[in-house]
Amino acid sequence: MGQSDQISVLLVEDDEAARATIAAILNAAGMTVEQAADGPAGLHRAGSGGHDVVILDRMLPHLSGIDIVTRMRSAGVGAPVLMLSALGRSEHRVEGLESGVDDYLAKPFEPDELVARVRALWRRASRRSHEPVLLFGDLECHVKARTAFRQGRHLPLSPKEFELFRYLMDHAGEVVTREMLLRHVWKLSFDPQTNVVDVNVGRLRRKLEEGFDTPVLETVWGTGYRLIAHADAARG
Repeated sequence: MGQSDQISVLLVEDDEAARATIAAILNAAGMTVEQAADGPAGLHRAGSGGHDVVILDRMLPHLSGIDIVTRMRSAGVGAPVLMLSALGRSEHRVEGLESGVDDYLAKPFEPDELVARVRALWRRASRRSHEPVLLFGDLECHVKARTAFRQGRHLPLSPKEFELFRYLMDHAGEVVTREMLLRHVWKLSFDPQTNVVDVNVGRLRRKLEEGFDTPVLETVWGTGYRLIAHADAARG
């Protein structure tokens, strides 16, 4: 159908069978679909700037669809959002729309209606591009502006601390080794036998955690470092 092959969709749905069915419907309509199976993963991918439409299930593990939309909008992510939910009563729709959702589709739905809703959102969406924002827990990394926030509070990072933060946010929730940081942040293909990584990680940790109730950067002894998100912090 015309321009539909240009539509890139992020689908966040925890039910594996439902996710596969929805993805198949959208693929058959010529759309490309990136998938996420829980709230934190969906939030992390939603800020990338690479999706024309975001489809969110309302009830997700660890972070609800409403929470994801609220975080997206507060971070300036303007991608149109279609929320799917078995909760189809008017008050549920109102809550979703007031949180920043652009359209609401109650389950079960007809495949043709889903495709039509996605196409309508894509047509109505502003053609302006928004700044890519990496989101994880209560952390935000604004890539082009090179700024960092936690719970909406600006974090004054040095240029190297920002590069380190950006790399950790790219790999949020994963263990990042010292060697990976030397290679990608410091552009070194060898270990200079200095404590430059440890010193900078220590400085970054202080800026990420001072004045907050929960840690977000942990040391995995003998391996490296990992950004972590707490369920309460993620609701920020």
